[in-house]
Amino acid sequence: MSNHVVLGAGPVGRAVVQSLVSRQIDVTVVSRSGTEVPGARSIAASVLDSDRLKEIFTGVDAVYQASQPEYHRWPEEFPAMQDSIVRAVRDSDAVLVAVENLYGYGPVKGPMSESLPLVATGRKGKVRSDMWRSLESESKAGRLKVTAGRASDFFGPYAEGSAVGDRFFLPLIAGKKAEVMGNPDALHSYTYVKDFGEALVRLALDERSLGRAWHVPNAPAVSNRKFLEMAAAIAGVKPQSKNLGLVMMKIGGLFIPAARELPEVLYEFKEDFVVDHSDYASTFGDHATALNESLLETIDWWRSHKH
Repeated sequence: MSNHVVLGAGPVGRAVVQSLVSRQIDVTVVSRSGTEVPGARSIAASVLDSDRLKEIFTGVDAVYQASQPEYHRWPEEFPAMQDSIVRAVRDSDAVLVAVENLYGYGPVKGPMSESLPLVATGRKGKVRSDMWRSLESESKAGRLKVTAGRASDFFGPYAEGSAVGDRFFLPLIAGKKAEVMGNPDALHSYTYVKDFGEALVRLALDERSLGRAWHVPNAPAVSNRKFLEMAAAIAGVKPQSKNLGLVMMKIGGLFIPAARELPEVLYEFKEDFVVDHSDYASTFGDHATALNESLLETIDWWRSHKH
């Protein structure tokens, strides 16, 4: 029986647990508050406590790094979190699966593949690129078995803080204006969080994944407008939206620290933002959920959790 550990009890961590449980793999979730996740054991611990993590990682086969600091605290806290986790995993034989996004590339033209250089210069993009380079260095030195799954903006159960999270789906299902960013006609790859979780588990279970990062599967890219229209049709409401532009982001940033970070990633929604996951698909299989199916499941979840 395999034994896996998930760091973090957010939407991605929960999706990983669901995928592991479906395989009857023993799983423990580690979070600062010891949050209970169905199907998993729960442990309350800080990822900054490397000695405690070493104890937890004893005898495990895989560790999923799905924890992160508050959005506006990435540069100050994220590298230290990763360093603590790496020190703990080094003393085990576990595979470290890093949960990543696409910020490290910065603005690009055309579909994004893993061969693109990590040249982001923004606060969060640079943190992401530097953190992967550190993991890659550990791998090349033979000190760590590591892989990474990179997702686009994700949606689905528990994904409240996403660009298509509570400020999009809650107004939408109430028949009000959903909050959107950027150009409504720009193409965008959206990642269904359950597909993300499944991909991370496949990476953990297959040694062909080691030493590099992979783009996880997404349904074919659609325009931001089409995403809204599909969601509204499924919810049985009129597609209505209000645009969160640069001016509103800056005003919001005066009061909400996380809002100050949004202008850095606005390029994702102003221009086409299309992800190529063909490397992953040809190696591990393409299991992207059709967009109409994932939106139906997401809307059902929001309706049952709208309180």
